[in-house]
Amino acid sequence: MAKVLRLAANDRVELFNGAGGIVEGSIQMVDRTGLDVMALEDPKVSAPHGIQWHVFAAFGSLKGGRADWLVEKCTELGANSVTPLLTERSPTIPDNRVDRLQRVILAAIKQCQRLHGMRLNPPIKFEKFLPIVARSKFSLLGAAEATPLVNILSSSIIGTDGLIIVGPEGDFTEEEIQMLTKAGAIPVGLGPCRLRVETATMALLSTLMLWSDAQMLDSEQCWRKKRRDSWGLALGIKGYGT
Repeated sequence: MAKVLRLAANDRVELFNGAGGIVEGSIQMVDRTGLDVMALEDPKVSAPHGIQWHVFAAFGSLKGGRADWLVEKCTELGANSVTPLLTERSPTIPDNRVDRLQRVILAAIKQCQRLHGMRLNPPIKFEKFLPIVARSKFSLLGAAEATPLVNILSSSIIGTDGLIIVGPEGDFTEEEIQMLTKAGAIPVGLGPCRLRVETATMALLSTLMLWSDAQMLDSEQCWRKKRRDSWGLALGIKGYGT
């Protein structure tokens, strides 16, 4: 912070804890070992807003830093959690990779200034994942030749949590797809091209995050208009809310 941003004593900074807490502070001292910051106020805590998206992706077999990239971008885009999904074609994930991914997440949280951190859950076997899909009100499964994602989304979809499901390299087996759809997952298409695991995950998540934000904005504007209309009726002013 001191080296990159050239901050010095008495400069103001914002500190956050990854759990919704944020506080303004003042730098008291800077030396080679780091810096000391004094909080200037009590922490403010904000609750997560919008639909919380939980990513279940079979990325255990990805190589060359592609798993790091997937988790990093999920963090930046605002996913609530990422869970490695163990399937027939991606049955394991190295233990040392999990530790590395935690460090990737922490760095991404700091970089994009997320007030709420992103959880990296332990890997889950496909069979144990099916009950989670069955309990979810909104689960989207990236699938070839399915109805386009944008055609699935509508304002009638209501919920606080949703699942994003992406298969491994080589995709889910036919049996796995049937089991997922039977549990309630909705297959969605992501365009005419075959996508890598990390690309499909980003396509799903980025589209859904933008859609969620638009839904929240529409709801807020609708609420404000209704409130203006109600005031207009109370005052007897025609067209007050327009």
